[in-house]
Amino acid sequence: MKTEKIELDSPVKSAGVEVKALTIREPKVRDMLASETAGKSDAEREVAMFASLCEVEPETVKDLTVKDYRKLQEAYQAFLS
Repeated sequence: MKTEKIELDSPVKSAGVEVKALTIREPKVRDMLASETAGKSDAEREVAMFASLCEVEPETVKDLTVKDYRKLQEAYQAFLS
């Protein structure tokens, strides 16, 4: 399975541990289907999917800076092309 490591410009805490990088794995259809029920808005569903793909809690993704979040979005899009 393909993965990509994203170095964070602004580290975040996950389960009390400082995280300086996230590893996102290539999504599967089951990930897309699971995210459909994970939130009311597109943004909530995307956060839930990224959390699942990075194996962190959604709160960790929510704590990212917008700049680091965009890196996740770009990595996700690269898997789709």
